[in-house]
Amino acid sequence: MSAVQAIPDTAPARTVGEVLAQSQVAEVMDELDRDLIGLLPVKQRIRDIAALLVIDKLRANLGLQANSPSLHMSFTGNPGTGKTTVAMRMAQILHRLGYSRRGHLVAVTRDDLVGQYIGHTAPKTKEVLKKAMGGVLFIDEAYYLYRPENERDYGQEAIEILLQVMENNRDDLVVILAGYADRMDRFFQSNPGFRSRIAHHIDFPDYSDGELLTISETMLGKQGYRLTEGAREALARYVALRRAQPHFANARSIRNALDRARLRQANRLFETATGPLDAEGLSTIEAQDVLASRVFSGVPDGQRASAPTA
Repeated sequence: MSAVQAIPDTAPARTVGEVLAQSQVAEVMDELDRDLIGLLPVKQRIRDIAALLVIDKLRANLGLQANSPSLHMSFTGNPGTGKTTVAMRMAQILHRLGYSRRGHLVAVTRDDLVGQYIGHTAPKTKEVLKKAMGGVLFIDEAYYLYRPENERDYGQEAIEILLQVMENNRDDLVVILAGYADRMDRFFQSNPGFRSRIAHHIDFPDYSDGELLTISETMLGKQGYRLTEGAREALARYVALRRAQPHFANARSIRNALDRARLRQANRLFETATGPLDAEGLSTIEAQDVLASRVFSGVPDGQRASAPTA
């Protein structure tokens, strides 16, 4: 008798429910809903892709023709709209449904792919591709790969290698290109090889002011902080003012603002506390911690001082 006993394979799923139960994809979708506020059109597109993969798997289990779908994607939108987070969840979905071996995400930019001298680009690009095989390669600001104004630029070499791998290794690698919508459009026009290989184009809308406020409270809650009512109102004003300034990056800018508010809170407690500090005081962001931001510098002092202090 052989020393190794064969372990019976799990019976092929025959229903959508069985596929979801075996793959636990529903858990990933639930995590996506919890992790990201809003973005309903994006979440629906991810669900659509997941549904396609589930049905494709069922067809294969029933012996029906099921060609592997093209899964390369383009994520367009402004910074801080959750593109990297969605890419991570997409990698998990692909892995759990058996469309990728490892389910990991490798996030890179132009500098990770393009060399600075002859003979440098190919090994850099191939090394990144080697790390990404079996998972998802996420290329942020992908349009920087192509710089036609620079005749000595080596980005075109990286593009040619990427295109070849996207076609020949489509069963073992999913590539997601990301960046601003208008720049990505120009990039695809200049590189039709990419457009023909991208099956799913997903646009990430900016967050509304209300969604950004909810994101703020969620971020703080995960760190054990809370806003007073006055601080919440001050933060709502901050969001409206900050959105009108240059270089606003949605949730990314809000995270930076909250980090600075926590810094001010710590400084306030350090300078003013004369006795023991309780958990509530250590965990509370006051209105003054928000209103000290330079964003309010253009607001008249009287208006600034009249904000609730809670």
